[in-house]
Amino acid sequence: MSPLLQTFSLLAVASLAFITTAQSSPASMPETDAAKVPLRIMPLGASITYGQGSSTGNGYRNDLHKLLTDSGYTVNMVGSRKHGSMKDNDVEGWPGFLIDEVQSKAEAAVPSRLPNVFVVNAGTNDCGRNFQLDGAGRRTDDLLEYLWKASPDSTIILSTLLINLYPVVEARVEKVNAQIKEVARQKAAQKKRIVLVDMHAADGPQKADLADATHPNDAGYNKMAKIWFRGIQEAASKGFLKNPKPVPGA
Repeated sequence: MSPLLQTFSLLAVASLAFITTAQSSPASMPETDAAKVPLRIMPLGASITYGQGSSTGNGYRNDLHKLLTDSGYTVNMVGSRKHGSMKDNDVEGWPGFLIDEVQSKAEAAVPSRLPNVFVVNAGTNDCGRNFQLDGAGRRTDDLLEYLWKASPDSTIILSTLLINLYPVVEARVEKVNAQIKEVARQKAAQKKRIVLVDMHAADGPQKADLADATHPNDAGYNKMAKIWFRGIQEAASKGFLKNPKPVPGA
């Protein structure tokens, strides 16, 4: 081959290598694009969401906020209540509320805030009261479907329930967790924007991480924050995260 043809061949190979690298580089992957999406997050649930048991009242929220902002996200927590020492302390946490009661509060709060991410932990009070546990999965399903209807294109990070120190309640938690996992599986099969995170797993709050029989202490909430963070990262990697929609009257 002549020197001129060799030069053209090398240029062609180099150009092909550049195109292949550009197409497969992280810059073109969904998670990188999604990392640029501003996060309007609604922490939704009962007393654990509210932050009961933490020394600051922040629960997992401040740790989660910091993990996200340190990773390059712009974060705005939203909710109809304020609780905790953190600056961005909006929350939709209602101590003592059952799953369907949490939904009632969501119905009042979501339309005017339109989160693009929900972090949902609900059902511990249903277990504590032994309230119609066979229907916990259905009530969770109803809650999720309402959130997607009220805030289209939103992503839900749904968690299982935490360990409980009362053996009778813990048995109920395990029963409800099985239902939560099945609901999440069904929604994923329907191509919904959902990620299940397991707060009952070995890396979630353990018995030593509880302030009482039910609520985490600061160490437990920090573990929750890390699990929520991984869930949001997973949602980003799947291309779930979409820009928040303009709120009414904005």
